[in-house]
Amino acid sequence: MPSPPETRRPWASWQRRHLELCWRQDCDIDPLILRARLLHRQQARGLAVSIEQELLPLV
Repeated sequence: MPSPPETRRPWASWQRRHLELCWRQDCDIDPLILRARLLHRQQARGLAVSIEQELLPLV
């Protein structure tokens, strides 16, 4: 049986605040950086390093 809404509110409120903070932090992150992070988490180091090389500034 689902818990009453009164017991879920604090958790839902915390989740919403946490999500809003994450959106603020990640909004300016390049999609390639996010892809590289995902590849590192998936243990695809070679692909992640390749993408990271694309992100290096040309000097």
